[in-house]
Amino acid sequence: MLRWAFVFLVFALVAGLLGFTGIAGDSMYIARILFFIFLVVFLVGLVYSLLTGRRAPGA
Repeated sequence: MLRWAFVFLVFALVAGLLGFTGIAGDSMYIARILFFIFLVVFLVGLVYSLLTGRRAPGA
């Protein structure tokens, strides 16, 4: 998920440099949403592992 956030960020930067401001804005918005989803999932996993002393399933 973090990889997709970076892909959309790079796409937004390139689109902005080329003058496609609408596409750049939309890509930046998607990148921001994906980054915050990643951050929430990461924090939930961190709290889970700290409280239980175990790794999350599948990790």
